[in-house]
Amino acid sequence: MNKTILITGAVAALLAVLLGAFGAHGLEKLVDSDSIDSFVTGVRYQMYHAIVCLILGTMTILSETSKKRIFYFFLGGMILFSGSIYLLVMDEVLGVSLSGIGFITPLGGLLLILGWIFFLIALIKTK
Repeated sequence: MNKTILITGAVAALLAVLLGAFGAHGLEKLVDSDSIDSFVTGVRYQMYHAIVCLILGTMTILSETSKKRIFYFFLGGMILFSGSIYLLVMDEVLGVSLSGIGFITPLGGLLLILGWIFFLIALIKTK
């Protein structure tokens, strides 16, 4: 499982850098500055949690069960939170209304929060 967490963290970080570059250089002519700010928020949260996955995958003080639970909450949160932001910003460019998926962003945020809660609990339980 550690290898999966590490690879996922590295891929998520790579994608965050690529999407960040796209947001900084490719979106400026396509969407307004508020949309770019939203996009950057998605990239930032993705990168934060990618780095945490890299740390999580190397931790030896947490049980495998705890690491797996934390990882799945972070992964789901990154996909739903950041992914929905990317889609909502791109709906202007694609010409498709995706406003109906707006409820997914806070759900992704909730998964990230739960991941951090489980992380904290696992750390407190360590001896």
